[in-house]
Amino acid sequence: MGIKDSFDLTGKTAVVTGGSIGLGAQMAAGLAEAGANLVIAARKVERCVELCAKLEENGIRAIAVACDVSDAASCQNLVDITVKEFGTLDILVNNAGYTWGADAMNYPMDKWQQILDLNLTGLFQLSAMAAKVMKEQGRGKIINVTSVAGTGGCAPEAQNTVAYNASKAAVDTLTKDLACKWARYGIYVNAIGPGFFPTHMSGGLLEKNQHLILPRVPLNRLGGEEDLKGTIVFLSSAASDYITGQILYVDGGQTAMI
Repeated sequence: MGIKDSFDLTGKTAVVTGGSIGLGAQMAAGLAEAGANLVIAARKVERCVELCAKLEENGIRAIAVACDVSDAASCQNLVDITVKEFGTLDILVNNAGYTWGADAMNYPMDKWQQILDLNLTGLFQLSAMAAKVMKEQGRGKIINVTSVAGTGGCAPEAQNTVAYNASKAAVDTLTKDLACKWARYGIYVNAIGPGFFPTHMSGGLLEKNQHLILPRVPLNRLGGEEDLKGTIVFLSSAASDYITGQILYVDGGQTAMI
């Protein structure tokens, strides 16, 4: 296989949760440009429909599916529709996520539970459902979207999101554990750890705290609209066929800093 062919995703089917906007939409665009058919899932399906129309300009097929990743029945419906429409489920990008900012001593426990239900429990249950399909196929790639926030603590002035940080740290270990457990079935499990990217979820925080954030980023800029495309294609393709259980940080060098 030539090097260009090893990145080719033609004929593959990829599911992207939380895929309608932000980082999910950027990764979906990268997968479509590499030739993959797409299933774009989010709670607000209208935005998914709009994105699918744009993705199909790449000559691929894309469908929208309403999905609440924290709900098991909704996850199973997503898997079932994917297999029914495309016959395979080759790539799962677990991008759906939620955060809430509050003082750690007075953190609302309903928000804590909501974040863990989506970011961790929902991610796991959807992965397990997809893995059953991938096991039957003899191959599959699961890519979890974690965060630099899961690598350690943050000053409250910069990021007062204790539940989000904890959930992403748990996803890091879950990624490694599932990689070990499912490698025998030809299922690869890796993660992408974005640094600070302006999105609908983080835009306000980044605008307010750039003066605290950028000094911690060696490249001295925030993530851009093209910065995750190559990473998601790499981890989804044959180019990464000897890589599993890894977390690839796309953070401008932030995690390299002491």
